[in-house]
Amino acid sequence: MTKIFLADKEDTQQLGITLGETLAAGSVILLEGDLGAGKTTLVQGIGKGLGISDSIVSPTFTLINEYTEGRIPLYHLDLYRLEPQEVTGLNLESYWEGMEVTPGIVAIEWAERMPYKPDSYLIVRLIYGQEGTRQAEITTVNCQINFLQES
Repeated sequence: MTKIFLADKEDTQQLGITLGETLAAGSVILLEGDLGAGKTTLVQGIGKGLGISDSIVSPTFTLINEYTEGRIPLYHLDLYRLEPQEVTGLNLESYWEGMEVTPGIVAIEWAERMPYKPDSYLIVRLIYGQEGTRQAEITTVNCQINFLQES
């Protein structure tokens, strides 16, 4: 696990930009953290790193937002309002398998509601700190990202 201190919203977005610039098509990011911890801010940064100019908002009610004009597509999912059995029916694997959609980066908010996971992914857990700071704990499962150094 790698821990990254995030002093403010801009640092959170910059981490996302770095992920967007670094990750390859087929990457899956499972986002965890309390309400307001910065999950959507991180995804907005990923979009910037991919060169997406559309406004990125949390798909809390639409469940999935697709942004296809960047370097590679970004698929932003939000499972907050769903129970695990409801998630099963969404066939989310079609996003990371790239069989029904163009392969891109899949960012999933409230990923802990998923009853299944892809073969490889990053977990980014955002934790509140003092005075508006955050900490990102990044764990890779069967994948690597170049800018991370184990701590």
